[in-house]
Amino acid sequence: MTLDPIFTADIAVQLHIAFALPAVGLGPVVLFWSRPGIWHKRLGYAWVIAMAGLALSGFFIPSAMGWLGWFGPLHLFSGLTLWSLWHGIALARAGNYRGHRATLEGLWFGGNGVAGLLTFIPGRTMNRAVLGPFADYGWWVIVLGAALLFAIWAKRNLTPVKLA
Repeated sequence: MTLDPIFTADIAVQLHIAFALPAVGLGPVVLFWSRPGIWHKRLGYAWVIAMAGLALSGFFIPSAMGWLGWFGPLHLFSGLTLWSLWHGIALARAGNYRGHRATLEGLWFGGNGVAGLLTFIPGRTMNRAVLGPFADYGWWVIVLGAALLFAIWAKRNLTPVKLA
């Protein structure tokens, strides 16, 4: 593991990573372990700020598959993230805690989980920083991480059917 790919990356990528680390770390605490209360709210707002910074900084990273200038398909996720954050907070303020939970859990699984795993595609900054000369193992990280994410999601969302 070496931090050189991060330190030599464009400033937008460095900011993106700086927001991603607390977003990925705080997400499970707020969404899965924290009971609703003052700490859930405080840590939740910290997570929202990290996610908003992550999404906003993503707009400044040029896409290799630019559709409109440097904007590409991944930039749609930045917009979806900002909308999901706004919607999730609006649901909580309206008292719709089930919708709040579903929206923000979905954002964590998709925005932090799936998108985070895709940073391990060989050639990307996080792949080079974490895996170094073993860049091709990034595909295994993605497959195993996706299996783990699915298992966590399934345990939380799929309830067994009770037979009479």
